[in-house]
Amino acid sequence: MTSEHYFSAQPVSELNLRQFTVHLVGQPYELTTAGGIFSPERIDAGTAVLLSNVPKPPPGGHLLDLGCGWGPISLTLAIESPHATVWAVDVNERALDLVRRNAAHLGLTNINACLPQDVPADMRFMTIWSNPPIRVGKNELHGMLENWLPRLDSEADAWLVVQRNLGSDSLHRWLDGALPGDFAVTRAATGKGYRVLRVRRRSLATA
Repeated sequence: MTSEHYFSAQPVSELNLRQFTVHLVGQPYELTTAGGIFSPERIDAGTAVLLSNVPKPPPGGHLLDLGCGWGPISLTLAIESPHATVWAVDVNERALDLVRRNAAHLGLTNINACLPQDVPADMRFMTIWSNPPIRVGKNELHGMLENWLPRLDSEADAWLVVQRNLGSDSLHRWLDGALPGDFAVTRAATGKGYRVLRVRRRSLATA
């Protein structure tokens, strides 16, 4: 057993590629998974809560899955919004390779799986969906959200799922204080010990 985490950039554990069946948008799909990533053989509980409580994504534009893992959120976005461009972002290169494999297997050509630094700096997003990596530590998590949430378009939403016992309420309070005045943070849903936070970027006139 290694001491690496799912947010390791290049996992050193055995690849061990294998197939598994997962339901996305109500349909079963046969996908490929591997070791050294987050929740490698199923949709984790937090992501399942998120996917059950978000509205349909925008039909076009740029959509972001922040901390994509093997890609349940990215694949969902790409299936539901075939005319949008989905950015699947993670630091784990093995996870990104799995997103590419699974997107190709499903015939999804609208996913860009890439490292954070490979997203154009001027890119703006019509929505952000994320099960953020809480276990990276508070400073790293806050820095990540401060970097990406301001890249929402005006009148766009980010949807974050956070386990209650891992600080969802404190993160809510921090977001309220840390984000600019044109952002509003609300609790959109709860379930199975998780909370879904909606981060709305209002127009300057509304704000």
